[in-house]
Amino acid sequence: MASSSFVFFLLLALFATTTASPNPNGYMHLRFYNHERILGSGPDATVVYAVERTSSTSGAGFGNVIVYDNLLRAGVEPDSPIIGRNQGMGVGPSLAENSGLTNFQLVFTAGKYNGSSLARSAGAVPGGPAGDGVRTGNHRRHRKVPAR
Repeated sequence: MASSSFVFFLLLALFATTTASPNPNGYMHLRFYNHERILGSGPDATVVYAVERTSSTSGAGFGNVIVYDNLLRAGVEPDSPIIGRNQGMGVGPSLAENSGLTNFQLVFTAGKYNGSSLARSAGAVPGGPAGDGVRTGNHRRHRKVPAR
């Protein structure tokens, strides 16, 4: 699984695009920020080491499982309004490279999309393309969420 910083920047690249606005094709762009909590207050990411660790000091590595519950905020600032949570897990699926497979759900608890959720399953290879994966939504505002 990729390091927590890599996962953070991958999520930021995937979802921090433009403000929410539908376009003529029925697509929607959302802007929010994933605030990863590392050794702070509340539950932190939990790493379960399923195989013998290598010399790596990150959570990355074959067989490792990372479970997380991060805050989604309206802005970059740590005190910006909380609009939801990013809850998910990732695994290190490859012996040959430092890659990751992640499944997560964005649960919106405030603001325009309160009561909506968006789920994603994707692979991540450092330096590889971002954006491939399966996306689904459960709210009328997410009426058309195609995979690219």
